[in-house]
Amino acid sequence: MQKYLFFFLLIAMACSCSKPFSNGTAEFSVSTERLNLNAGDTARFSFTGNPDIITFYSGEPGKRFAYRNRVEAQGQPVVNFSTVRANGTQPNTLQLMISSDFKGVVRGDTPSTKSNIAAAVWTDITSRATLSSTGTAAIPSGNIDLSDFAAAGVLVYFAFKYVAAAGSIQPRWTITNFTIRNVLDDGTSYVIGNMNTSNSPYTNYGVTTYSPGFAAYTLQNNFNWSVSTANLMITGATTAGAATAPAEAWLFIGPVNLRKVTPDIGQVIKSGSQSIADLNFYYRYNTAGNYKATFSGGRVSSEESSLTNHTLNLSVQ
Repeated sequence: MQKYLFFFLLIAMACSCSKPFSNGTAEFSVSTERLNLNAGDTARFSFTGNPDIITFYSGEPGKRFAYRNRVEAQGQPVVNFSTVRANGTQPNTLQLMISSDFKGVVRGDTPSTKSNIAAAVWTDITSRATLSSTGTAAIPSGNIDLSDFAAAGVLVYFAFKYVAAAGSIQPRWTITNFTIRNVLDDGTSYVIGNMNTSNSPYTNYGVTTYSPGFAAYTLQNNFNWSVSTANLMITGATTAGAATAPAEAWLFIGPVNLRKVTPDIGQVIKSGSQSIADLNFYYRYNTAGNYKATFSGGRVSSEESSLTNHTLNLSVQ
């Protein structure tokens, strides 16, 4: 008898495990009092149904349902920074380089890194930038267009190459405000590289991301780049007597996808056991434009997910 009782208990447990963990429904509806608003107005949304979860996408940049899974888009990639040049009169000591086939710096393996630099095809884009000639004021480079290097699926390395001759004082270069951005036709701009060198994140429209970081390598002499979140700096021989040999040092950032963007995100406005009867959601639109306000929600459990989407076209004057 105990054997049969144990058997029936197992069946009961199996049956109970097959029951859904959610009592919610996939279907729901949403409405608003007005589809036409003035900038600064607050839209009020009401709901019916019994979804477990509702996520709201306002339709503003960074909050668009259609781009929730987008990770790259063709735009205009630009790099900009500021420079200060000091010490000596040697010309053409800072070069801006870019490569799509550099294999990177190999930590602790100088021969391999040297070989990788030599084997890569580097394009000199120094002429696209405005660089400091001398003085203490930081000179903006201007927006350096990298569109001709932004092929789909291609990763690039950007490099500062320092070269100085023997026999005279070798310059010091200080670089600040370094940023690589992907600027899209709709006016949105995504940072894809900057001076966050300590694994500290930054955000694009609320989405956390990280810069690829810098790697320095000395090819000739012993002068090297110093890297911090404040600046990138290299100082060569400070006297003619100390400049007994040429200097060459590289500073790399990459690999970088010049088409990179961060996905748009939504705001969860209902979850768990919260009653939809208690849900009156308000959202203020401060900027004029046409917005696709999208609500994605439905039935969600550890065993299943069934969602429906509702979009309201709002016009803000």
